[in-house]
Amino acid sequence: MNSRLSFAAVAAAIAFGPGATSAPLPPRSALPSLAPIVKRVAPAVVNIATRGTIEESANDHNPLLDDPFLRRFFETPPNARPREREFRAAGSGVIVDAAHGYIVTNYHVIDHATQITVTLLDNRSFSAKVVGTDEGSDLALLQAKQPGLVAMPLGDSSRLQVGDYVLAIGNPFGLQHTVTFGIVSALGRSGINPDGYEDFIQTDASINPGNSGGALVNLRGELVGINSAILSRQGGNIGIGFAIPVNMVKNVMAQLIRYGEVKRGVLGVNIYDVTPEIAKEFGLREASGALVAGVIHGSSAERAGIQTGDIITSIDGQSMQNAGELRNAIGMLRVGTTVHVGLLRDGRSLQVTATIESPAGAETADAGLINKALDGARLADEPGGGGVRIQLVRPGSAAAQAGLRPNDLIVGVGRQTVADTKALRSIAKGAHFLMLKVKRGSSFLLLPVR
Repeated sequence: MNSRLSFAAVAAAIAFGPGATSAPLPPRSALPSLAPIVKRVAPAVVNIATRGTIEESANDHNPLLDDPFLRRFFETPPNARPREREFRAAGSGVIVDAAHGYIVTNYHVIDHATQITVTLLDNRSFSAKVVGTDEGSDLALLQAKQPGLVAMPLGDSSRLQVGDYVLAIGNPFGLQHTVTFGIVSALGRSGINPDGYEDFIQTDASINPGNSGGALVNLRGELVGINSAILSRQGGNIGIGFAIPVNMVKNVMAQLIRYGEVKRGVLGVNIYDVTPEIAKEFGLREASGALVAGVIHGSSAERAGIQTGDIITSIDGQSMQNAGELRNAIGMLRVGTTVHVGLLRDGRSLQVTATIESPAGAETADAGLINKALDGARLADEPGGGGVRIQLVRPGSAAAQAGLRPNDLIVGVGRQTVADTKALRSIAKGAHFLMLKVKRGSSFLLLPVR
């Protein structure tokens, strides 16, 4: 007889034989559980259902269709207009102010929505309006004044540490109020969405489609992040999720309530990362900080004394590890804010004071935010709606490879006239091919960029 089976049989006879008594179970109150936290915060997490229409242009996928001659061979009407397609989508949101009915979610959850329906934990449903949106941080603020709303307390994401326990609450795959549990895997993640302002909390708490806009909660029952994105090859969770820190949410929310938009200011510098090669060239011990590749004439940076070749190491005492961190730090500050900028110049540490200024119509960040093909160019509106002036082009960048030069004036894209950066953004955002009409000196030329 197998000894392992024999032992199992004896153990079963002891446990369940005549006269056997089972060990008493511990009282429920003695068992560790996250249920009290979930019970307290779950009513503040809502389901968001959206409906709307998006335009689909037959020409988006094939730039050859812009040519009237070639269009004949593709059976496309000569004056084809963009087609509208209806869509439905779902996500999550968090009630952050019960008295005013404010609900935070992701921008991409409500993008292009014409109808937004909020459903609470108790199954009440009602419409919500958009207070304001900020595509750069992927945040949106909704409002729906209703009785009996429950808000979630806001925590302090600057106190988070790698290894802290967190809960993710949302509606993944349409499964209402799903709770997952994990830890903070990393802080300050960036590079997930190069077009945005990033300072992500990484977590292994399961985040899946539908969780977007939901809550990342600490063990105090406080909101520490808004779940935003996942890293996945098939669209499901693999243990790498990202949340927007609640401190960034607070800043964006305050501006959305006051202005309906985020009024980002500018320092007036063109920057990029300090690579190991740059660090060696400048005699630095480590590759950190943001190298100033150019200073905009008349900008706050110029008045503060910042020079090309300086390395910005800190803002208000907070160290800047790379250009992305500096861009995020400036992008989250309001116009008019005074900041102390730490610099390295010729091996010496300096500190200057600068005021964050309104861009006054200029594109506040690298033109790569408009289209990746323009990455590395600094843009400014020409007075009187005369086009978009290229102020700087970073050597080796996509913009430089496309043939763009400083002082070029973009006056059109394809057959459409471009009056300013807003118009350029509207035309070029997300496009895979651009035919730029550029004025260079007294001549005009066409530059195809991809």
